[in-house]
Amino acid sequence: MELTGTILRGREFDAVEGRIVVGDDGRIEAIEEESVESSNIIVPAFVNAHTHIGDSIAKEAGRGLTLEELVAPPDGLKHRLLREADRAELVDAMRTSLRFMQRSGTAAHMDFREGDVPGVEMLREAGEGLEIDALAFARGSIEAMEAGDGFGASGANDATFDREREATRGAEKPFGIHAGEVDATDIDPALDLEPEFLVHVVHPESDHLERIADQQVPVVVCPRSNLVTDVGLSPYSELAERTTLALGTDNVMLNSPSMFREMAVLSKISELSAPEILRMATINGAEIAGLEYGLLEAGYEARMLVLDGDSANLAGVRDPVRAVVRRAGVDDVANVVLSPSA
Repeated sequence: MELTGTILRGREFDAVEGRIVVGDDGRIEAIEEESVESSNIIVPAFVNAHTHIGDSIAKEAGRGLTLEELVAPPDGLKHRLLREADRAELVDAMRTSLRFMQRSGTAAHMDFREGDVPGVEMLREAGEGLEIDALAFARGSIEAMEAGDGFGASGANDATFDREREATRGAEKPFGIHAGEVDATDIDPALDLEPEFLVHVVHPESDHLERIADQQVPVVVCPRSNLVTDVGLSPYSELAERTTLALGTDNVMLNSPSMFREMAVLSKISELSAPEILRMATINGAEIAGLEYGLLEAGYEARMLVLDGDSANLAGVRDPVRAVVRRAGVDDVANVVLSPSA
């Protein structure tokens, strides 16, 4: 397979005119620079590093509620709605969100999966026949983690999670945990668990920032969610100076699972550069999840999206990286390549 256009190559997303050659094994064989007629922009597929797609049954529910009233276990609105919904309704709603993510260029998402082992099984069922990698960071039990792809803890103030952390380490799977979303009190105990990544980190103090740097713990930030719940915004630049940042869309109840929208908002509320934000939406999340894609370079799996450079929205763009981060949307997607060897 070959694709032609302006290719956003490597970690700096150098804009290269030419073609991508994909081998029969689904990996990129070569990127060849040459003059081509295509105006397409070829971008690594996104990795959405934090989602709760079970909430797809309750989009835009709970206006005016606090974060605790919305999502705190066990009696927050989302948990009540999840308990009330039947299995078929949950699976169908999740599948709808997965199809949207796939169509908008997301190759994988890391879901903090409620519902214990049955919750993992529902996500597997929802993803059947789709090309997106739906990764279950299970909650509820060690058995759920073993059935899934890792463990996603609610927060260190909710429980100790020592047994779950040890079991996850023994299973050689990643352990992630919410921390610092409402206040700073759960950041130190979360870091004591030596997680593979933290989620949110809105309220770190100087000693937390230094611990994050010393332990080299990546942080997944979710700016739109934090704006909706009014908990504040992560100190993006300070975190980026110390560790790897990735990007997630969080609860589907609150936000569409669109990485385009997440990047655009972050670009306008932070001082992070467009290449930094695009890395957060692609290779950084992929590396946290242990995936072999997220970059357009020889040897990587060829997961990518093709944007129509002649669309009414993108025609005339001078800086393609900035355009992808700040301007592009699902309507500009001409093609998504997630199973190149098929």
